[in-house]
Amino acid sequence: MSIRVLVVDDQSLVRAGFRTILDSEDGIEVVGEASDGAAAIAQVAALAPDVVCMDVQMPGMDGLEATRRITADATSATAVLVLTTFNREDYLFEALEAGASGFLLKNSSPEQLIEAVQVVARGDALLSPDVTRRVIEAVASRAPTEPAGLAMPAEREPKPAPELDALTDREREVLEHLAAGLSNAEIAERLWVGEATVKTHVSKVLMKLSLRDRVHAVVYAYEHGVVSPSS
Repeated sequence: MSIRVLVVDDQSLVRAGFRTILDSEDGIEVVGEASDGAAAIAQVAALAPDVVCMDVQMPGMDGLEATRRITADATSATAVLVLTTFNREDYLFEALEAGASGFLLKNSSPEQLIEAVQVVARGDALLSPDVTRRVIEAVASRAPTEPAGLAMPAEREPKPAPELDALTDREREVLEHLAAGLSNAEIAERLWVGEATVKTHVSKVLMKLSLRDRVHAVVYAYEHGVVSPSS
């Protein structure tokens, strides 16, 4: 089945460019467009796309608020890939807090855009290793006086998480490796198992902890004391 994509951007030329790139790929179909956050929410309700390619800065409701509202719907399986021209950490963290499953700069190549949509559509999160490590570094370095958000300073007590008891020892080990920013292939190498086995463990971890994707598993692990910034 084709991956159904909604393109959201306030510039018609940008939307047209994304549509051309994505429609040229077998297995991807752009089913709609929107020029602001409010229209994006309406289109998601009407079209139920698999992936929304979401701009950040738009008139009216911006992409971060639209992402927050789309991902807040527990009945929706739509994933959001945030696309922006601004390589700013505050946008990155806000997008992840809002529930986005990926973050990509608009100056990425067409091949990277196609791959990002495919990755997000299959339930994985798309952040390059360097961006994932920036998230981890921010968690480790944020001072106690700064807003909590995604970052949990070492001094703050972890939130209780009784649902962690549902994880097996191996699943908890996989969660710890996820929190270190390791890929499935890297985790497989560490645990001496196949990559398909790791994928199964990751899926079970996300399901048991009610997490959208692996990036939010990183955040969860730090917030609930599975790992600490110092580790």
